Amino acid sequence: MFPGSFDPITYGHLDVIRRGRRLFDELIVAVGRHPGKESLFSPEERVEMAAALVAELVREEPGAAPVKVRSFAGLTVDFARSVGATALLRGVRNLSDLQYEVQQAVTNREVANLETAFVVAGQTFAYTSSSLIKQITAMGKDLTALSAMVPPLVVERLKAKKEGRHPLLERLKADVDPGGEG
Repeated sequence: MFPGSFDPITYGHLDVIRRGRRLFDELIVAVGRHPGKESLFSPEERVEMAAALVAELVREEPGAAPVKVRSFAGLTVDFARSVGATALLRGVRNLSDLQYEVQQAVTNREVANLETAFVVAGQTFAYTSSSLIKQITAMGKDLTALSAMVPPLVVERLKAKKEGRHPLLERLKADVDPGGEG
């Protein structure tokens, strides 16, 4: 199971999914709700985007493992148990990620007897994060720059959120440009 908030899903996430399909017999992309973070996209929007992009990925590589996209709330380990997952798949971009992910992996193994498999991000994805994408969306004038980080479907959805003046994007913009002059 590959858990995350996927707010929004990135090429880095899709790379982990692609590689995970080669490691496991089946992969569940588990779209969760992070209790400490306000989301830009609703759980339904995140599942819909992930499902569309995963379907495209599966068509491109028909021989690899099947993928299901599911939404969940609550603890990742509880959801993993409920779907019969034997391992968590995690992408690691840098040493900061590794330190956090190892701590989580040890906890998940001790608490839920759930193993974690890590894949190291390629250099192309090492500095991509959903937080960075949201900041660029909030402050950028031309969102085509995001095309290197997220698929066209996501760029279009980000543009719509920006045009709709989503409260999270407005807050991010205000945090950087309090006077509203930029």
